[in-house]
Amino acid sequence: MSGDYSGVRRGPLVAGEWVRLVDAKGRRHNLCLVAGAAFHTNRGAIQHDDLIGRDEGFTVTSTSGGEYLVFRPLLSEFVVSMPRGAAVVYPKDAAQIVAMADIFPGARVVEAGVGSGALTCSLLRAVGPTGRVSSYERREEFADVARRNVTQFFGGDHPAWQLTVGDLVEALPDGENPGTVDRVVLDMLAPWECIDVVADALAPGGVVVAYVATTTQLARTVETLRAHGEFTEPHPWETLVREWHVEGLAVRPSHRMNGHTGFLVTSRRMAPGNAAPRKKRRPAPGAYGEDYSGPRPADVADPDPER
Repeated sequence: MSGDYSGVRRGPLVAGEWVRLVDAKGRRHNLCLVAGAAFHTNRGAIQHDDLIGRDEGFTVTSTSGGEYLVFRPLLSEFVVSMPRGAAVVYPKDAAQIVAMADIFPGARVVEAGVGSGALTCSLLRAVGPTGRVSSYERREEFADVARRNVTQFFGGDHPAWQLTVGDLVEALPDGENPGTVDRVVLDMLAPWECIDVVADALAPGGVVVAYVATTTQLARTVETLRAHGEFTEPHPWETLVREWHVEGLAVRPSHRMNGHTGFLVTSRRMAPGNAAPRKKRRPAPGAYGEDYSGPRPADVADPDPER
């Protein structure tokens, strides 16, 4: 493990670390270097000993003439190819979470729903060895996969990480003192069920960010944050990423893109006992109709017709 616990390694490749091979068609292979071993492809074999001891960023040729680029995997490349127990948070969303939730070195972060450990790696890199990421996962099998992936990426146990198998609502009050957590990241099926305990754990000014997959989850999360009364107006959004094809005069959008993966919602914790200003605009007609069964903010439970 590197001394800064970033997961970044420098210098010649050594046995025991992972490398990423990419062929001329863009096909990717990740392998752990083992002295004396061989990696077999559809274009012949590559000896690990031909890679060990060299600086990354070179081309190796297999026994049947296939050429492969050799680099250490970036974090964004590692997480999309890691073994999965649950779906991973893709790099485009992880980057938004780190930036928009303002994850900083030394931050005290709570993560609910560790999944396969993809987001955990980004959070740990952001807080560094002086911060803390406390991850909570209900399912033991997911926690085991995440533990292996995080340990693999950082090359050992990260000193800032604590993984707890259990339900956040039950475990968080025992694991964190009230008002001491800087950031909370909720990647789970029903984040609205955790808002009360999250509010107790967050320091004034702290940020909660929820990552949800569907519009119904998005709506329930936003309305629950509003109804709580001591969070700022929630900010919901999603990010779409589209690559471009550039070759001579042929410059056009790629036929494929990273479209919808999930919605993000952020909100900040007010000081206990202080309420955020209520929304000044009236809800759209029918927004809280007879069929609506979710939480309802106090200022729209009986809309003022004069507003």
